[in-house]
Amino acid sequence: MSNSDLISLYSKRILALAASIPHTDRLAEPDATSQKRSPLCGSNVTVDICQRDGIVTAFGQDVKACALGQAASSVVGSVILGRNVEELEKARDQLLAMLKTDGPVPDAPFDGFEVLLPAREYKNRHASIMLCIEASLEALKTAKKTPQP
Repeated sequence: MSNSDLISLYSKRILALAASIPHTDRLAEPDATSQKRSPLCGSNVTVDICQRDGIVTAFGQDVKACALGQAASSVVGSVILGRNVEELEKARDQLLAMLKTDGPVPDAPFDGFEVLLPAREYKNRHASIMLCIEASLEALKTAKKTPQP
């Protein structure tokens, strides 16, 4: 990877997102927790979710990932409250298509993933980018199956 490639990949916007990840406090009593790890780079994301009627009402995350994984976690954290399984599935599928098959940027409210367009060319970074959305989706699906008090 050349210096200009690195500069393009780790843009100021990506680094700004990575430095300002929302909801970094884990939840004391989550309805579900999910952890995802990229075996290739070792990035790791753990998310906690509370939900009511299938809608995310509280979210916490612990992100130990590269700047791209952190930026993706920042995008998810900034829009996840109020979302349901179908919205998270659509965002996950659109993000994967954007990275792997030159698909369009995911629909709003997940259009913040646009910042990660330069990562298309770096397939070894895709798993880290996908961690937070995949963990969030898994946690919400698990929470929906758990009876609420």
